[in-house]
Amino acid sequence: MGRVFEKRKHRIFARNDKLSKIFTKIGREITMAVKSGGADPGGNSRLRAAIQNGRAQNMPKEKIDNAIHKAISKDESDFQEIVYEAFAPFGVAMMIECASDNPTRTVANLRMYLSRNSGSLGTTGSVAFMFERKAFFQLEDKGIDMDELTLEAIDFGAEEVSKEDDGIYVTTDFLDYGKMQSFIEQKGFTIIESSKLRVPTTTVDVNEAQIESVNALIDIIEDDDDVQAVYNNMKD
Repeated sequence: MGRVFEKRKHRIFARNDKLSKIFTKIGREITMAVKSGGADPGGNSRLRAAIQNGRAQNMPKEKIDNAIHKAISKDESDFQEIVYEAFAPFGVAMMIECASDNPTRTVANLRMYLSRNSGSLGTTGSVAFMFERKAFFQLEDKGIDMDELTLEAIDFGAEEVSKEDDGIYVTTDFLDYGKMQSFIEQKGFTIIESSKLRVPTTTVDVNEAQIESVNALIDIIEDDDDVQAVYNNMKD
């Protein structure tokens, strides 16, 4: 499952090739993390994860600090997290995660993007059952004993532990994210990045032309500043 995380990360940042877009999305995650748990990374595991992810993308420290300061200001007080369910062409299902201070604007934009590209918004529950939520951790490989890590991590909810060229990956259920994060930090391992992803349980077979068409739509949606991530169930 480590490769799932790596491919997902590559797709997000290959599309959002401008650093400003990457930093905007990480900044929004910092905003939501501060809103939900406060501005102290020491007592806010979600904020620690957002900062780690920012550093992994070479986000300057001043930008991270500015995002935290903005998050506690009145200007950012109305931000909220929203998840939309949608259908792309060719029967492809999508989950669209957003962080917005104006949901009316956000949903109007999504409807426009979808309708112009043969897609549509779905109702609550129309797509969500096709995905399961997983948490992924990418750890710096500093001579970690894989057997020992695997045995201990299982006790904290690990479903898979694998070693790749760019680090060690630990997969857990979404609900075990906090427990696994605490375990990793207590062991003194360095977290390069972590993420909570939506992995499809049911996939749709599409040809190359259809994949290109759906990816073009995803590009448009992900380019919206209100959109944090888009998941789909196209078969790899």
